[in-house]
Amino acid sequence: MANDAQPRDRGQVAIEYLGFIPILILVAMACVQLGLIAYAAQQAGTAARAGARAASLEAGAAGQGCRVAVSDWLADGTDCTEAPGGDEVTVTATVEIPSIVPGWDFDPARKTATMPLDH
Repeated sequence: MANDAQPRDRGQVAIEYLGFIPILILVAMACVQLGLIAYAAQQAGTAARAGARAASLEAGAAGQGCRVAVSDWLADGTDCTEAPGGDEVTVTATVEIPSIVPGWDFDPARKTATMPLDH
């Protein structure tokens, strides 16, 4: 009596598994997307610090300092604004967050860093 399954029940588990695969793929893509968001935020912080460091040494150098500090594949979506003020300079880095899921759009990651001017 080991084989009590009806002939029409064979393959039922395979069909159930096939129905679950899209859910697994969606969860995996969401996890990868969360990783990309965290990485873009980390890169924005690095870009802001590097841009502020460059701008503290030479006015107007924030943009170049920012782009050099981020990964090559994020550099095109990176923008830095420099705001001098007294004895310091503040740089805000904006990094576009790439989306791997069509239809999921995210605001860019923004980080700010302030450095004293090098006299």
